[in-house]
Amino acid sequence: MNSNYISIRNLNKVYEISEIKSVALHDINLDISKGELLVVLGSSGSGKSTLLNIIGGLDSPTSGEITVGGRHLERMNEKQLTVYRRDNISFIFQFYNLIQDLTAYENVDLSAGISEKAMSTADALASVGLANKKNRYPSQLSGGEQQRVAISRAIVKKSDLLLCDEPTGALDLKGGTEVLSILENLCREQGKTVIIVTHSLPISEIADRVIKLKGGEIVDDIRNENPISAREVEW
Repeated sequence: MNSNYISIRNLNKVYEISEIKSVALHDINLDISKGELLVVLGSSGSGKSTLLNIIGGLDSPTSGEITVGGRHLERMNEKQLTVYRRDNISFIFQFYNLIQDLTAYENVDLSAGISEKAMSTADALASVGLANKKNRYPSQLSGGEQQRVAISRAIVKKSDLLLCDEPTGALDLKGGTEVLSILENLCREQGKTVIIVTHSLPISEIADRVIKLKGGEIVDDIRNENPISAREVEW
């Protein structure tokens, strides 16, 4: 593994609203390896989503450095960050963000259309077990199936980095297990770097490594020598 795939140094994020400063991240130092399955664990307000958004180029640090694959994100302008997100990152959120008037196939194909290296839309849907439901609209799919469409939409771009913000938060046990299994496979079998932010302690058991955040600071960095499979997670 390349320990410098993602490198974060002295990273701070401060939001200012009506002259009131709110510290979201304080002095974060972190290296993430290529092909690693990392879980960022923390309660609401711990800074975990802010950290994910900065890695994904959706937000910018107040100070500090962040490199992904050798690219300095803090030096990029908005146009450069847009290209970075388009070509290198796939996002999976708690709420699926599917376009309700498009079928599963059309939702995934829309993502494929913005990538120069996209896999076939049919193959992306098949990889998450939804080939037979490609013509269904989101309202005709279960929550787990909608999240699998969202994962298909993410992986069709063939991105190396998947950023997942509470990807099982809106799902039942069956749907959550299916989603975690797919993310696990993308990491273990395809070498994707997968970062999952969650408040759920059981999910952390599948990770190679667990970062715990509290009050915007890293309070623990744990290497998991024996990660379990997603099917073994006790919710």
